[in-house]
Amino acid sequence: MNKLLIAVPSENPGGLEASIGAHFGHCDMYTLVSVEEGVIGEVSVIPNIPHQQGGCMAPVQYLAGKGVQHLIAGGMGFRPLMGFNQVGIKVYYGGETRTVGDAVQAAIEGRLTQFSQEHTCGGGGGH
Repeated sequence: MNKLLIAVPSENPGGLEASIGAHFGHCDMYTLVSVEEGVIGEVSVIPNIPHQQGGCMAPVQYLAGKGVQHLIAGGMGFRPLMGFNQVGIKVYYGGETRTVGDAVQAAIEGRLTQFSQEHTCGGGGGH
């Protein structure tokens, strides 16, 4: 793991101590965590964007545009998961972790599994 940018759907106010948002597209915000050589570096918070423009793919494109390489999520639909795969963002299941910091540390230590169709919520409305 060289240098990468990890996004974690977060509840307000974001940051390492924030709870993970239960569903990536409906979270309050995203906490972006820079990790280099297994060490947490810069942490920033960006707002979520509405689904109205671009549906479930809007957040996918938004995060790709920010340079995100990995996403840790507790839940998402199959369509955005496929979208993340198409733009080269690896998605990991972080549903067992409590905070953003815990999730990122678990990712650094290789304790998260890659998100699969089993983890998707099925949602409806294009989710």
